[in-house]
Amino acid sequence: QVQLVESGGGLVQAGGSLPLSCAASGRTFNNYAMGWFRQAPGKEREFVAAISWNGGTTYYADSVKGRFTISRDNAKNTVYLQMNSLKPEDTAVYYCAARGSLVNYNSPAAYIYWGQGTQVTVSS
Repeated sequence: QVQLVESGGGLVQAGGSLPLSCAASGRTFNNYAMGWFRQAPGKEREFVAAISWNGGTTYYADSVKGRFTISRDNAKNTVYLQMNSLKPEDTAVYYCAARGSLVNYNSPAAYIYWGQGTQVTVSS
């Protein structure tokens, strides 16, 4: 079992930046690939970014590529999402998730463990 807790959400103006963190506890963190997803009201949960167990491989949704950066610190059992140049359409609840590999990395169904989410609101 892995417990995930996101933090860092809030309200930010368009063009601003916001760092998110996801702290993991339970089973060995560096056994898991990690992903960030988001869900806006009335929309399906969508993939944002993913990172391999050692941080050597990363993937991004086209909508955030060049603006968001995913990283991890296995010594701290934490994965991060640095969000820059934020847009109103980035407004959503952001979730981190864990799984054993990066196969089908952009599918929510492929992830085993989920955090409770943190709200990000970008004002225009």
